[in-house]
Amino acid sequence: MKLYGSLTSPYARKARVLVREKNLPCEYVVEDPWPEDSPIPARNPLGKVPVLEIAPGSYLFESVMVVHYLDQVDGKSIEAKDAAGYWQSQWWQALGNGIIDAAIARVLETRRPEEKQMPQKLAREEARIHRAVGVGENAFKGGDFLVGDRFTLADLVFGVALQYTDFRYPHDWRSRAPKLARWHAGITSRRSFEETLPPGFVKPA
Repeated sequence: MKLYGSLTSPYARKARVLVREKNLPCEYVVEDPWPEDSPIPARNPLGKVPVLEIAPGSYLFESVMVVHYLDQVDGKSIEAKDAAGYWQSQWWQALGNGIIDAAIARVLETRRPEEKQMPQKLAREEARIHRAVGVGENAFKGGDFLVGDRFTLADLVFGVALQYTDFRYPHDWRSRAPKLARWHAGITSRRSFEETLPPGFVKPA
């Protein structure tokens, strides 16, 4: 398998973390989807990363699908096995993916010329992130993992999401979410997270 993505994309990073967690044989190919001559649109008509090549000329795209495939491909899913745990994990993943979407939207807005930026757009995306962290803090009972007693896709996706906000929208979410802060410190110390940090990432003090 070949996984195509950038070094800063949180969507691609979810897949990169999972590849390391499961020790899957998968080559990572760094490609920027933004240049006009990028090869990504030939592999994904939506022009986004990650893209997973599962056979010559056969590609999967959209991070949710790519992560699901990588989780299932070896028959050893890390997802919660019971129905209640499975849907709890899906809930956390949806919340984490929403945080990533909001953070990306905020980043894109800040890259517009200053005179064209919309303060209300920035405020809206920041509010989405703050609400999601607050809801997560209220839902989390505490402990080493979000669901059950082992690492699942919930930890992976939500961990990547919060670390992406540290990267692109650094702010003090930890003082308002102490349970999540303790959990996040443990999750992001895993080798899979350490080895996939984006270039230029500065760990919070």
